[in-house]
Amino acid sequence: MSKTKECPGCAMDVDTDAEICPICQYEFPRQSRAAQMTIFFLIILMLLWILF
Repeated sequence: MSKTKECPGCAMDVDTDAEICPICQYEFPRQSRAAQMTIFFLIILMLLWILF
């Protein structure tokens, strides 16, 4: 079973790998690898700050 995400344009479930909704043609925003890594490190720092 493949994972799905909800399209904000039409509320249909589409595959998580989809870049464009096949129903309403909504283009899902892409996150750069740098943005993903920044978010990851910020979460780690917040957890360390809370725990110590």
